[in-house]
Amino acid sequence: MTAADWGLLMVAATAAGWVDAVVGGGGLILLPAILLVAPQLTQQAALATNKATAVFGTVAAVVTFARKVSLNWAVLIPAGILAAVASAAGAAAVSLIDRELFIPIIMVVLVGVAVLVTCRPTIGLTAAPSPPTHRKVLIVIGCAAAGIGFYDGILGPGTGTFLIIVFATMLGTEFVRSAAMAKVINVGSNIGALAFFAVTGSVYWQLGAVMAVCNVLGAVLGSRTAVARGAGFVRIVLLVVVVGMVVRLGWQQFG
Repeated sequence: MTAADWGLLMVAATAAGWVDAVVGGGGLILLPAILLVAPQLTQQAALATNKATAVFGTVAAVVTFARKVSLNWAVLIPAGILAAVASAAGAAAVSLIDRELFIPIIMVVLVGVAVLVTCRPTIGLTAAPSPPTHRKVLIVIGCAAAGIGFYDGILGPGTGTFLIIVFATMLGTEFVRSAAMAKVINVGSNIGALAFFAVTGSVYWQLGAVMAVCNVLGAVLGSRTAVARGAGFVRIVLLVVVVGMVVRLGWQQFG
């Protein structure tokens, strides 16, 4: 790898950390960069190395958000553990999933997310007037951790975005708080997938460690930006990232 290759990866890792902290979807930036610089890597090795990088970025985002946003740790920590188990199961099930059918389904869901956020501009901008019941919080967060955590292990792009949308629509939380909650669960799903990839020997640790430093920097800046700029800013970034994910997945599937 040349100095230019390392420079590209460091910039991509920083940008991915920023985007991932704000609305999720950082893998859409970093994964293509890894495959561009190291085309000899298998897709599983690239995904595994990306997870090794993203774990540190998501942890940094959680720490930064937690200083400004109050979080229900009694619910989120068990949900993060559930997401880790589900993500590891998803990573183990990759070979059983027909990706030719799976990716178009995800694209349709992403288009639905974009339409929903566009047609209902108040989603995520303010908190719901009446807080959800404790039972509803447990059910929504638990189901999101299991289902989206499993998806993170299989494919991954947009995990944080899906979590943010679920929390904003189902629980009525505004986007900044939804992003903070999503990062806690995303830490779990990243650790679960990484654990499986580590056992199978798919991770390039030195490459992941270098990118992790930049990813942490981007994550801290991104979470601070989200808190400072507010829900309206997060909504705009979310729409841009969702469109980018649809284009990226479409190119991967049909390009």
